[in-house]
Formats: sequence, structure tokens, C-alpha cells
Amino acid sequence: MSFSSNPRSGRRSPRFLLASAAVAVPVLIAPAGAGHAATLSPAEATGAAPAGLSVSSAAVDLTDPRKKDIAMQLVSSAENSSLNWKAQYKYIEDIDDGRGYTAGIIGFCSGTGDMLDLVERYARLKPGNVLAKYLPALRKVDGTDSHKGLDPNYTKDWATAAKDTVFQQAQNDERDRVYFNPAVNQAKKDGLRALGQFAYYDAIVMHGGGTDPQSFGAIRKNALKKAKPPAQGGDEKKYLHAFLDARKVAMKAEEAHEDTSRVDTAQRVFLNNGNLDLNTPLSWKVYGDPFKIS
Repeated sequence: MSFSSNPRSGRRSPRFLLASAAVAVPVLIAPAGAGHAATLSPAEATGAAPAGLSVSSAAVDLTDPRKKDIAMQLVSSAENSSLNWKAQYKYIEDIDDGRGYTAGIIGFCSGTGDMLDLVERYARLKPGNVLAKYLPALRKVDGTDSHKGLDPNYTKDWATAAKDTVFQQAQNDERDRVYFNPAVNQAKKDGLRALGQFAYYDAIVMHGGGTDPQSFGAIRKNALKKAKPPAQGGDEKKYLHAFLDARKVAMKAEEAHEDTSRVDTAQRVFLNNGNLDLNTPLSWKVYGDPFKIS
């Protein structure tokens, strides 16, 4: 498996932990992350929503706690075959994608540098924590798939750390710093609403923000060749279709990403339904498994 020239911005892989039976149950939306609340303007609060969609959540950015939790559940459905993204703080496994260990709520990898950044943050917040002793090894394996210096107890110690709310918050903060905030900020600059913001976020989670041909930046660049975003006077739906088309090309270029259902039977469904504000209820499928958020 090749890496980008900067392993800290290398492409990401889904975990493919597919459940034997799909879970499709209504889920209550709870605030999540490091706090990115947004308030509704009077116009937004009274704006009409598409049929069957919640008026109260119309025209709210993905930074709104409710919307952000929806985004986390959507990603978790593809990465973990579960809507319970908070259960993934303790997740750690080598999925044999050439990136070493994949772990946590966003798939931090020992081979791409973001796991190192996370453990460094945790060490700053809580010196002497159970993972701090692995920092030298994490620096050495950065850019490789090696476990040298991590085995045999790293996975056990990760699970122990995951019970610590300080480590959970560190995961939230690194997710936001590296993936969520850059994606949402760029989407806002492009004039995209919540669905477009999520499409950017899901893309940067999987492909990274590097400069290689399958990176988020390359996907967006290819989409811009086909359509203009709203900020440039373009049609939002047309541009998002172009972005998802470019995303699929990038996914199919790498064997680990060749299943494009997180685009075809999830994001594209929302787009075809005109749900640009990513309002609930939401129904979608990933890898054939059905999910629903009421």
C-alpha cells in the first residue's frame, strides 16, 4: 500500500467491520464533539422544510450539535456498521491496509501520523497516561505499517485509555482539528449547506487532506472542472453530483475503497431527495445494511 509523500495527510481506509445483521432503529440525537453550536436566525427558524423533514432543523450548519451528531452516526455506519459512534473510542485493530493500527472514533492510524498527534495531545492534557510510554514507538512507526514497540500491550492499553474522558475529548478535538473543521470550513466557503458539508467531511475522513490523486483536494479540484459551487454562482445540486462523481472515481482507484455504497445509497440518496440541509428522518444503506435516524 502506497503512502502520500506526507504520511500525516495520507489516505484513510474504512474498517469494514460489517455486522452479521443490520441495525435500523430510530436514534435520539444528542450533542457531540467539542462544542460547535450554531443558532438559527429568525428566517431559518420559520423557513419551510421539504415534505417529511423537520422544520426545526432546516438550514442549520453541520456545526450545530444535532447535525454534527448525525454526521458522526453517518460516518460510523460506514466505518463500523453501527450508529453508536461513541462506542468506537475503544476500537483498535490492524485492518491490513498498510497503515498499521486503525483506532478510535475516526480511524486514527499509527502509520499516517494522526494517531501520533492524538497520543501527543493526550500526553499534554494528562502527562504520564497509559499511552504516553508508546510515543517513541509511534514516532518510529509513523509512515509504516509496523507494530514495533507497540505490541503486545498497546491495544489493551488503548482500550484502558478509552475509558478516560480526557482521552475521549482528545479524540474529539483531533477529529475536529484535522478532519471536521477543515472540511466544514471549505464547504462553507463553497456555499454548501449541511449535506455538502458532510460530503466534504466524509471524503476527507476516507481520503485525507493531502495532495495525492485520491486526496480530498484532488476530488474537489476534479469536481470544479465539471461544475461551479454556489459561491461561484453554480447550482448546489449539480455541483454536489459532480463532487460525488469525482469521489467515486477516487474510491475505485484503491482496492480498500472500491465499495462506493456510502456515496451511492447514502449521500446520493439524500441529494436526489433534495435534502440539502440533511434534515431527519434519514434512511440509507451502506454495504447493503439499512440504517435510519428518526
